[in-house]
Amino acid sequence: MKNLSLQLAISGNTYYLLLMDLLFAVIEICAPVFLLTLLGLCWARAGHAYNIELITKLVMDLAIPCLIFISLMQTEISSEILTKIFFATVSVLTTITVSIFSAVKILRLNFQTFFSPLIFANSANLGIPICLFAFGTPGFEYAIFIFSIMAVYSMTFGVWVVSGGGSPIKLLKEPLVLSVFLGMIFLFRDWQTPDFLTNTMTLIGQIAIPLMLLTLGVTMGNLRRPKLIKLIFPSILKFLICLACGLLTVFAFDLDKIAAAALIIQVTMPVAVSSYMLAEKYNTDPETVAALVIVSTIIAVFYIPLTLAFILF
Repeated sequence: MKNLSLQLAISGNTYYLLLMDLLFAVIEICAPVFLLTLLGLCWARAGHAYNIELITKLVMDLAIPCLIFISLMQTEISSEILTKIFFATVSVLTTITVSIFSAVKILRLNFQTFFSPLIFANSANLGIPICLFAFGTPGFEYAIFIFSIMAVYSMTFGVWVVSGGGSPIKLLKEPLVLSVFLGMIFLFRDWQTPDFLTNTMTLIGQIAIPLMLLTLGVTMGNLRRPKLIKLIFPSILKFLICLACGLLTVFAFDLDKIAAAALIIQVTMPVAVSSYMLAEKYNTDPETVAALVIVSTIIAVFYIPLTLAFILF
């Protein structure tokens, strides 16, 4: 009896230590992301100048395309695995789109206001850094590849929904979309750019993540806050739908642990800041979309660590 009590005490202490290690690991992963975002928010609240339009254009038209292109060109993930992840990502995006469409119709939400924001996640500003800090280079490469597919979908179908239609051909001229296609060509043809050009694009790409997080914080700090309570349910619903679709896809495609984790993290991120920018551009109730960004990001502070703990455990 005494030996059994001792064994139980030892196993209890071991479990406690594992939980503490997991907690500290999650904090170390999330802290840089949230601290940089908080720094941007404090910067805006202090009244300092921050040209969001200029920096957003710099990041979206230069830094992220360079980051995507270099990451795709230099990835060490086999083409067979990437092909599998490509179809998994397309599958999860299709499932999420159908599920969100049904939810928006059932709840009788305004289609142009809610449909696109509830589909597209903040996978660039938050998803990529979290995958980098949580899983290192392999996680980062998976996250970039998944984001590339999501970005093309967002810049074509997403813009088409928000704008109310129009020709998608002009979107092929977008630097982000072009970087994806060029990166894929270099990846599957096993081509490499000259070293001086590779190093230049690498340096440019390295500014993307910190600037994205700072801009996210500044944007949140500058947004007007309409009634937020009514948007808590749609924000939670977005997370639950995307999580369920992500888990189903992971099991259906039998992805390895890091690829599965990257896919789940990328699709469960809060509403993208770009959704607010598009709503502002096309005048589709930007204040409500801004509130969705705020509410879903606040909720994400709680569920991102829990999601990571679930994945790591």
